[in-house]
Amino acid sequence: MAQMESALSDAMSSIEGAVGVALVDYTSGMALAALGDNQALDLNVAAAGNTDVVRAKMRTMEMLELTGSIEDILITLTSQYHIIRPVTGKSGQGLFLYLVLDRKRANLALARHRLAKVEGDLEV
Repeated sequence: MAQMESALSDAMSSIEGAVGVALVDYTSGMALAALGDNQALDLNVAAAGNTDVVRAKMRTMEMLELTGSIEDILITLTSQYHIIRPVTGKSGQGLFLYLVLDRKRANLALARHRLAKVEGDLEV
């Protein structure tokens, strides 16, 4: 648990414009760990809702018989970016990182790069 919280803390401090970040189990929809501004966004509600997004995309890929895996899913809002990044390590099977960015302060390319590093370093 401490390593998960450390990884989320690293994401919040190293990614410019980060509003919140969570590690989510997409089989249950529960956030295993979350960090951020709960006044701006309820990360637990967002985690549950975005679980449906991940499941739908995985079903679609299966129906289309697409090979490969999801690197990330990007949702752009007028004031925010939401990035969903499935955890690829064996111990992270069934998990995804969810990052919310303030669109005015964020560099999307750099945020994706840094979130990939956090995901790569994550030990669950």
